[in-house]
Amino acid sequence: MVDQDKWTTEEFGTSHEGRVGVLLADGSVPAPVYFDTGSGSAGRSVTRWSIYDGSSPRIPQAAALRAVCSCGWTGPEHRLDRVSIAGEGLEEAGDEQADACERDWDGHTARVEACAIPLPESVTVLLERLEEEIDRLTRTSPAAAVRAARRLEVTAERVGYWAARGTRAGLTTAQAAAALGVDEQAAILLMARFGRWSPYS
Repeated sequence: MVDQDKWTTEEFGTSHEGRVGVLLADGSVPAPVYFDTGSGSAGRSVTRWSIYDGSSPRIPQAAALRAVCSCGWTGPEHRLDRVSIAGEGLEEAGDEQADACERDWDGHTARVEACAIPLPESVTVLLERLEEEIDRLTRTSPAAAVRAARRLEVTAERVGYWAARGTRAGLTTAQAAAALGVDEQAAILLMARFGRWSPYS
C-alpha cells in the first residue's frame, strides 16, 4: 500500500507539499497505523487517509478529511458518513472528500503564488514563449532541443549568480523565502546554488 499520496508544484516543491489529512470524531489527528509484517523489525507505519476505516480495534475511523500542507496550512474539514464507510470502505466512501481536499490545496498554492514577488509580464511572456519554442524544436530535432535546454541552463546559472547575491545582500532569509514562496531552508539552498556559496556558511 502507498503510505501517502502527496501533491507538489514544480516551483514550490516540498516547501508546499500537500496531502489528505485525517481527523477523528474528537477533532484529533490519529497516530500512524503500524503493520507488522511478521519478520521482526520489518513492519511499517502507514498514515494514508484510506487506512483509517475503523476495521479493527487498532485502526480508528476517520470522521473528516482535510488538506494539509508541509508549510503548516490546513484546509477546511470535509465530513465523512460512517454508514457509507461501513458499507463501501473508506477508499470509496471518502473519494469525493479527498478530491475536495486536493482542490483546497490547489487554492492554497494559488494564494502562495499570488503572494510571491510578481514577475514582470514581459519576463513571463518570454519564458512561456521559450518553452513553446523548445517544445516545438523537440518534435523536429530532439538533439537541438537538448542543446537549447542546456543553453537555457547556462543562462540561468549566469544571471542567477548576481541575482542570488543581490538578494542575499538586500533581504533577510525570511524575506527572501516569502518573496520566493518557499520555506527558509529552501530559500537558503536555492540562493546558495545560484550564488555559488555553501548553504552552511
